[in-house]
Amino acid sequence: MPYTRLSSRNLDQSSGLLRPACVLPDRVNLENPALDVMTDFRRLTAFIATPGDSIRQAEERMVRRKVRLLFVMDSEDRVAGLITNTDIHGEKPMQVVQSRGIRRDEVLVADIMTPVDRLEAVDYEDIAHSRVGHVLETLKARGRQHALVIENVNGRQMVRGLLSLSQLCKQLGVSVVTTEVANTFLEIEQHLAHR
Repeated sequence: MPYTRLSSRNLDQSSGLLRPACVLPDRVNLENPALDVMTDFRRLTAFIATPGDSIRQAEERMVRRKVRLLFVMDSEDRVAGLITNTDIHGEKPMQVVQSRGIRRDEVLVADIMTPVDRLEAVDYEDIAHSRVGHVLETLKARGRQHALVIENVNGRQMVRGLLSLSQLCKQLGVSVVTTEVANTFLEIEQHLAHR
């Protein structure tokens, strides 16, 4: 079969670039589907770091990407752990500095990340059949800012999405002034009780 050349044209000066988009509703309530508050990595790129990155590099990547969490991927493209903005600005770096006698700029992601064997996740199928209220209760019961959502893809466990307490608060219309997880839940409950 003979092939013909496809027609082509020059790009416009105003051309943009399509990127995966995970568009979540601006506002939700506890009865909305849980998927309305899940960052879906089939629609939005997950941002990553490597264990050998410095914490400064990880922080710069977070700032540039406007995120507060990076997945730490090993050399075989497996999840090695997570690093959050709280990890970088909390006590962990100073503990490493003091225990190893190094400078703060020598602290690596691997030194302070939460390793994969300490990460908890919920199944995508459970999220797909749940409500926002279930997500809130799950984060509260675990005392966590984040929960991973996993899915089985061709026999391999894959991280499909992320549930974030800060994203949930934003969508619920709750303004939270504390970084303490327990106080955050208290503020959410107070806000929802006055609706």
